[in-house]
Amino acid sequence: MKTVFDGVTITTQDAVAIVSFSRPPLNYFDVDLINALADALEEIDRTDDLRAVLLRSEGKVFCAGASFSGREGSGQGELADPGDLYRQAVRLFRTRKPIVVAVQGAAIGGGLGLAMVGDFRIAAEDARFAGNFVKIGIHPGFGLTHILPRVIGHQNTAKLFYTGRRYTGAEAATMGLVDEVVPAEHLAEAALAFAAEIAEGAPLAVEATRATLRHGLADAVAAQTERECREQIALFASADFKEGVQAVAERRPGRWQRR
Repeated sequence: MKTVFDGVTITTQDAVAIVSFSRPPLNYFDVDLINALADALEEIDRTDDLRAVLLRSEGKVFCAGASFSGREGSGQGELADPGDLYRQAVRLFRTRKPIVVAVQGAAIGGGLGLAMVGDFRIAAEDARFAGNFVKIGIHPGFGLTHILPRVIGHQNTAKLFYTGRRYTGAEAATMGLVDEVVPAEHLAEAALAFAAEIAEGAPLAVEATRATLRHGLADAVAAQTERECREQIALFASADFKEGVQAVAERRPGRWQRR
C-alpha cells in the first residue's frame, strides 16, 4: 500500500491500480484531496504495468460533495473561490488510462462530478445520485455542465439540474449515468472485475481508443469550469445561497428572495 496523501492510497491487483480515498464520515473533498487524486492518477499513467484504474472511497458514502473552505456540513464554502479546485479537477480528465468508479451510498453535487471523471460507473443498489445545486442556490460545478450532457443527454441533464432530484442506482442506470448496478456486498468485486476486463486488452490500443473517444474533453471541461466558477462566485454572495444552505440543513424548502 502506498499513501499518496493523507486519506488517499494506491494498491494494485495484477494490472489494475486501485485508488482509494477516505475523508470520513461523508468523504467531502477539498483542493488538497483532488490534487492528491490527480497525483495518484498521473503516477499510474507513468507505470506501464498498470492498464486500468479503479477509483473508490471508504465508508458508506462515495462522496457528498465539495468543501471549498475546508468545512464539512453543507459541502460548500461561503464566499470561496473554487477556481483552484477546478484547475486540479481538470487534471483528472487529462489522464490516459481507463477509470472505473465504484459508487456506494451518495454521490451528491461535487461528488457526482468526481464520479463522472470515470469512463464507467458501477453502482451499489443503495447508491444515490444528485446534482442538487439549485436546492442550495448555487450553480453546478466540476465540469458537470459539460460532461453530463455528453453522457446522459441534454434533457436528462436539464431535469437532473433544474429539479435537484435524487436518483436511485436503477434510475441512474436507465438514463445511462451508471453502467451496472449490483448488490452493495458485491460492489468491490464487480468494479474490480470490470477494470480487470479492460486491463486484458492491448494497452496501446485501449489508450489510443480512449484518447480518440475523449479527444478535446479535458480542454472543454477546463473552459466550462471557468464559466461555472464565475457563476458560483457570483451566487456565493447571494442571499439565496445563504438561505439554501440553511434550508438544506433544516430539511425544508428554501424561501427564495431572488437576490
